[in-house]
Amino acid sequence: MPRVTTSVASRSRRKKILKSAKGYWGGKSKLLRTAKDAVRKSLSYAYRDRRVKKRDFRSLWITRIGIAAKKEGISYSKLIDALKKANIQINRKMLAEMAIQHQDGFSQLITLAMTENK
Repeated sequence: MPRVTTSVASRSRRKKILKSAKGYWGGKSKLLRTAKDAVRKSLSYAYRDRRVKKRDFRSLWITRIGIAAKKEGISYSKLIDALKKANIQINRKMLAEMAIQHQDGFSQLITLAMTENK
């Protein structure tokens, strides 16, 4: 029976790891063991940070809305409460975009929400 080697499979496995580690500093891009550790760690960071990015953007939008609302003389929490009570369904991303790009529309939205609640 002929002897079977796994050289092609193992070489391709190693090449895949080293290709993923391309651009890393020092031995992390050259040595298999350290490259494997670095790639595994970077993949876990990438997985985690895809979720963290969503949190970061939401907090950025809230900050922008809060600053724009303060200029109009209302707090962020009161603005969101007024929008909910006025049944105005607009997400924070669009609200933040309005606060930065279209200040007049944002102020009209605030006055609309406040008049609906009175």
